[in-house]
Amino acid sequence: MSYKIFVINPGSTSTRVALYLDEKQLFYHKIDHDTEVLSKFKNTMEQYVMRKDAVETLLKENIVSLDELSAVVGRGGMLQTIRPGAYYVNEKMLRELEENPYMEHASNLGAKIAYGITKPLGIPAFIYDSPRADVLTEIARISGLANFPRTATSHVLNSRATAMKAAEQIGKLYEEVNLVVAHLGGGISMSVHRKGQIVDILSDDEGPFSPECSGKFPARELIRLCYSGIHTEKEMQRLLRGNGGLKSYFNTIDLREVESWMEEGDGEASLVFQALGYQIAKGIGELSTVVAGKVDGIVLTGGMARSEALTRLVEERVKFIAPVIIFPGQLEMEALAGGALRILEGKEEVQNFEI
Repeated sequence: MSYKIFVINPGSTSTRVALYLDEKQLFYHKIDHDTEVLSKFKNTMEQYVMRKDAVETLLKENIVSLDELSAVVGRGGMLQTIRPGAYYVNEKMLRELEENPYMEHASNLGAKIAYGITKPLGIPAFIYDSPRADVLTEIARISGLANFPRTATSHVLNSRATAMKAAEQIGKLYEEVNLVVAHLGGGISMSVHRKGQIVDILSDDEGPFSPECSGKFPARELIRLCYSGIHTEKEMQRLLRGNGGLKSYFNTIDLREVESWMEEGDGEASLVFQALGYQIAKGIGELSTVVAGKVDGIVLTGGMARSEALTRLVEERVKFIAPVIIFPGQLEMEALAGGALRILEGKEEVQNFEI
């Protein structure tokens, strides 16, 4: 039996969608949303109708009958507590994403759009490998400040997908290897995978800076800035995530621009670029200690992994730990479709979300 699976992956200014027949991608499209239109919404959830209408219009334009669909899978959102893998989208999940999300994020819309499409059809809506999927070990939760445990927020979907692919390339099962995965996107997150489980992470505010995020920032300076009266809380959040990193140094989030300035002899561009590779390598080294240095492979993935200059800088510093495997870009769409397919085929169990 074959299954048609529709995939929805909302981003900050776009919604990526794809249709799969089993493992074969039938079409892919990136719907770009006007930033002026987006700025008129008070929060992410208010964008629901606009984005859902855009998705359904695209389906009609591509002559896709909703009745042909077996399931719809959306990128999982910022739920308070959740495990890796698949979940049915239900009313409880939507209520938490609308009323009490861990943070504002475009992925919060994935579940709601999927549910909005499937409910009239009587077919399942899933999320898979939410960014909040959390299986940290007890010791990894200790933050150093009582009553404030560490929690996991990372690019779980792409990290797990590339980790599985890396294990296959090594010639072993995912459950047999230890891997450190660095997702190098607009924000950077890192994770250590021990025998098929993500046991610790560096979220985008715990590790390297990135094109848009400041990464780990000195706490004393942060406290001073918060109480300076210069910025509101919302402005501070935006300063660290959105206007940090390369954006704060050069007013660009395009690594290629920084590379071009380096080639023209710009000393500051060269220094910041070098620091980016330095901090990524440092984060990989930190997570390697979680498995006592017994690392089978180091995976570099995400959009910035397309930069040969950056991956070379990182590899030079970490290759003594383990071989470096590079998967440029992301496998999010196929990972979402693959997860839904395994559920439909009965190869993987789906979980029910409870608050």
